[in-house]
Amino acid sequence: MAFSPKPKGAFNPRFKKEQQQEHRTNHMIRVPEVRLVGDNVEPGIYSLADAQAIAKGQSLDLVEISPGANPPVCRIIDYNKFLYEEKKKKKEMKAKSKSSEVKEIRFTPNTDEHDFEFKVKHAEKFLLDGDKVKAHVQFKGRAIMFKDRGELLLLKFADRLKDVGALESMPKMEGKRMLVMFAPKAQKKKSGSELGKLIEKPQKTENKQPE
Repeated sequence: MAFSPKPKGAFNPRFKKEQQQEHRTNHMIRVPEVRLVGDNVEPGIYSLADAQAIAKGQSLDLVEISPGANPPVCRIIDYNKFLYEEKKKKKEMKAKSKSSEVKEIRFTPNTDEHDFEFKVKHAEKFLLDGDKVKAHVQFKGRAIMFKDRGELLLLKFADRLKDVGALESMPKMEGKRMLVMFAPKAQKKKSGSELGKLIEKPQKTENKQPE
């Protein structure tokens, strides 16, 4: 039975999916040869046909992770699983950012050392949990004369939190309160994409013989 050709401009769902993918995979890779890396293959340069055959034999995908290299670098992985893990990770990060709150820490110009240490521990926990911290010194009555004491206390507080919290501004007055705001310390960004990191091989650990 003869099949009628698709009219020009007809919808092609596979074509749309390929355009949306971040990485070229399997039949989408169109080069004569590739460099394979990874733990489940012998690293080296393979013809595209051989690389695709190896991936097919392992029921995995041939994924192009460095298209600009000569030849392009590919890895054999479960691409759908990789995309699922990435989507799950982004969802968790989004949920965590939505649940962040601003926690308040209150001081007076006469806060003693024991109370100060207690509040430092609370603030550290809040910041490590991803929440912001607003700390303020409340001045009542004639205590407004001790603004310098309040400023020193907040700067000391900032110094104690420097490893976990980023000071957003210097102490400032708002009415009868002097306050500062801390944001959770930003984590250092790692270079390269998550898929690119797969190029790196884990270091082998030596098994020590018992003495």
